[in-house]
Formats: sequence, C-alpha cells, structure tokens
Amino acid sequence: MSDSVGWCLIESDPGVFTELIRELGVTGAQVEELWTLDNSLFETIKPVHGLIFLFRWIGEDQPDGQIVRDSRVEKLFFAKQVINNACATQAILSVLLNCRHPDIELGKTLSQFKEFSQKFDANMKGLALSNSQQIRSVHNSFGSNSIFEFEDSAKPKSKDDEAYHFVAFVPIDGRLYELDGLQEGPIDLGLIKPNTYWVEAAKPFIEKRINKYKIGEIHFNLMAVVSDRKLILEQRLLSLQTEELDEATKISEESNIRMKIADEEDKMKRYKIENARRKHNYLPLIVEILKLLAKDGKLVPLYERAKAKTLEKEKEKIGKA
Repeated sequence: MSDSVGWCLIESDPGVFTELIRELGVTGAQVEELWTLDNSLFETIKPVHGLIFLFRWIGEDQPDGQIVRDSRVEKLFFAKQVINNACATQAILSVLLNCRHPDIELGKTLSQFKEFSQKFDANMKGLALSNSQQIRSVHNSFGSNSIFEFEDSAKPKSKDDEAYHFVAFVPIDGRLYELDGLQEGPIDLGLIKPNTYWVEAAKPFIEKRINKYKIGEIHFNLMAVVSDRKLILEQRLLSLQTEELDEATKISEESNIRMKIADEEDKMKRYKIENARRKHNYLPLIVEILKLLAKDGKLVPLYERAKAKTLEKEKEKIGKA
C-alpha cells in the first residue's frame, strides 16, 4: 500500500506484530497472543515487557487512575494519537520505547526516533510518529492490498458502526501505567506490590474492560510483548550443561527444550508465510480468473447464483428477527 494514503488498518495478530517490530530493526522481542489471564500462562512466557489490549470503543471512558503531569512525564515515552489507524503501532512502540530490559535492542530506526522526540511534549511526539516515513512505511507494508480507498474515521459514524482502539500497559520503576493515545497523558494505575509479578497489577483493569461487554461478546484481544522465546530457550539449553543433574533428567530436559525451540522455529516460518500472503496483491490473479469465466460464459450464472444466495440469507435474517 502506498504511503500517500496515510496509515492503513493492520490486523491485530501476533505474527503481524512480531514481524513488524523486527522489520523496524528491534531484536530480542516478539509478540504472543493471550487467551487467558491465568498465572500459569504468564509463567511460560516470562519476561513480559508490556501488554497490548485491543477493545471495541464504546464511548468516552474515565481514566482508571491519575494522569501523570509531574516530572515523570520526562522519563516516560507517551505520544498522543493524532492520526487514524496508527494506534496499533503506537501501542507497540509505547511498550518498546519504555522498555529497559537487556533482552531488547531497539535498533537504529527506533533509537534515533526516541532520541529525536524525547524532549517533545505528548502532542509533538504524536506528530513526529505520524510523520515518520520509516515507521509508517513498515506499518503500511502489513496492510491489505486494495484497489479502493476508504475514508478514515476515528469514531463510529453511527451507533451500528464499530471502532476499535489499542492501549498499552507497562511497568516502570515499580508502578503500572496505562498508555492510551486518546488520553492527555500516561495514566498511573498505582504501585506494583512487592514480590508479585507486575502482570498481576494489570489484570483487574483488563478484566474491568472485558466485563463491560455482554456474555458471549468477543470485542477485545490481548497480546504480550515478550523476550525472543527462541533465544530464551537457547540460553536455558546452555545453562543446563553446567547444572548438576542426573543424566536421565538432563537428557529429558534437553529434549523438551529442543522440542520447544523447534516449535518456535515452525511458528516463525508460519508467520512469514502468513505475512507474505497478507502482503501479496491477488488482484491481477482475480482479474484473470474473471476474464476466463466471462470468456467461458460462466461469470453471469455464477453472479446470479451468488445473488440468489445472498437474498435467501437476508430473508432468513428477517425471519429470525
């Protein structure tokens, strides 16, 4: 997709987000989708550097904490959302640019952007982000190819339309923060209790948002920015060699780790294939298929059958209403 159309919508998917941050030059990180808030899951993916929460926007929410307006603002990266469709990448950067973990290397693009914008206020940071050609280009490369351009809208045009929004939760200096580009600043959600993993502090705020929806509705998605799983497993494999374990235990543990490494490699291969399909322009193929169907006299009958099925489904919906 051309940069001339601004920022495009991208899919909320761990494969998209993982490859996006790697194409931005970040090393040592990946994104995992979360299906539960159980502690057992977080134990398997530690360390978690931030949570990215996607939810259906259902009106103006009051912040769950105090908006930070003191000297901490200078130490936190927070950007106002000033452009449509950029909030996915903005939420990812809210985690990465506030991360101080040795596993994560930002790389040239994001390091230069962080240094360039560090003295800006939140609005100027948002403008700097929206005007970063490098970041926008990587973001847009994950958009769907289309011959049509649609008008952007940050909010629903009517009550039947839906708008979705991303926010990030990050731990910084022993406190939990929510970074929401639609707010005036970072939201301080309070102190993280000593001797507890920081994700525990984030759970009540995420659950509160989820509980706003009716039972059975799935209008949200939760992902975690974590350290590169393959690197963590490889480090564990190396440390295993120096541990004093009986031979059978060591062989079993090593086999288990190697299986997990293979799973990670297969996952990354799958991500690359899926992203290649997302980026591929299928329009020329579709046009050629339509031409062949028209030449064989099959296009109009197919269209009529599809139209009849659509009308039949609409009648069924009306009957059930």
